[in-house]
Amino acid sequence: MRGDLAGLIAATIKNLLKDLKEPGQLVGFLIWSKDMSRQKNPLDNPKNRGAQTNMVHGGTTRSQYGETSEAIFMNSGFTYASSEAAEARFEGVDPGHIYSRFSNPGVEMFQDRMASLEGAEAARATATGMAAVTTALMAQLRAGDHVVAGRALFGGCRFVVEDYLPRWGVGSTLVDGRDPENFARAMQPDTKLIFIETPTNPTLELVDIRAVAEIAHAHGALLVVDNVFATPLWQSPLALGADLVVYSATKHIDGQGRALGGVILGSKELIEGDVHTIIRQTGPSISPFNAWIMLKGLETIDLRVRRMSENGARIANFLAEHPKVERVFYPHHQSHPQYDLGKRQMKSGSNMVAFEVKGGKQAAFDCANGLSIIVISNNLGDAKSIISHPATTTHQRFDDATLEELGIGQNLLRLSVGLEDADDLIADLAFGLDQV
Repeated sequence: MRGDLAGLIAATIKNLLKDLKEPGQLVGFLIWSKDMSRQKNPLDNPKNRGAQTNMVHGGTTRSQYGETSEAIFMNSGFTYASSEAAEARFEGVDPGHIYSRFSNPGVEMFQDRMASLEGAEAARATATGMAAVTTALMAQLRAGDHVVAGRALFGGCRFVVEDYLPRWGVGSTLVDGRDPENFARAMQPDTKLIFIETPTNPTLELVDIRAVAEIAHAHGALLVVDNVFATPLWQSPLALGADLVVYSATKHIDGQGRALGGVILGSKELIEGDVHTIIRQTGPSISPFNAWIMLKGLETIDLRVRRMSENGARIANFLAEHPKVERVFYPHHQSHPQYDLGKRQMKSGSNMVAFEVKGGKQAAFDCANGLSIIVISNNLGDAKSIISHPATTTHQRFDDATLEELGIGQNLLRLSVGLEDADDLIADLAFGLDQV
């Protein structure tokens, strides 16, 4: 028996070697043979790695050239070996790529890495954060459906819920998200989705994700969470019961003010179903180049966001004690009215701080205009510290009554804390407040 087996192996190898025309092919065959006998490393499976490792290596695929940095596949289409191969690709029998509007190797790497970081089954990237929000909502809704949303939303998000969806026959109700019972009271027989952001922009109100998820699911609805302010490091909506999570990747994921992008994460059923279909058929797609930038951002997001959040906590403490500051908003500061929820739901207070300057709009302007290191801009999550006046920028389209309802006063400033020396940032804020 042994002799027969040895003879069979020898004959098989002889036939293989007979087909190897070049020396390189023989080397490749020997390497393949060695690889076949090698033990599989448990760390080949991303599930066995730490989150920081997956932020660097998650989803990586390499071309035949074996590049260390991920390749940029800056092409619109892909070729096929034959018409039969093209048919198989379009039928889904061959899982390869067809067109970069909805499928691209570099974009796929970014999606897979984000899914690994978020603990999601699947992800799809979009051109911007607002494209991610709009796609996530539109993919799940049909004319005649109803949406319940937290009233405290980024201006663009509130426009989608309050103005855009009703144009297509989708009704909406906005509620004070601080009390989960407000969502329960607003649910209707045709409510298909709840949409929230937490912490909210710009007043850093919190919504109890777990409680709202239970309400949504009890009514057969989905929960979509905008997790931008918390970042994927400090809050995990899917683990708390959310069905879809959306990000503006422009913010902390890139984190260096270079490129626009968004991402939607959730179950394979939701992401590879209606979300993928909407992206494929309507085209809110991320550029392969921007997806590559986001991949590079993910390599350092842990280091950046940890430092930014440490700075944010120190600055919140400083502002809370300053005589010219009326009130500070920071989820992990004890003055926050939802401090207990913040500690329970978020691993850190993150890097976003809001504060009210005594003296109204002019006092807020005087403070911001007196800053040197902290720049005036409407972005956030950047390596550079950024300050903005929401009432006249991101939320300027709202009337006074709506601003008052949202708690956005003319004396409110929103601060995205960056990577600078915390002592320098505190000195800069002290100087700005001295100008009031």
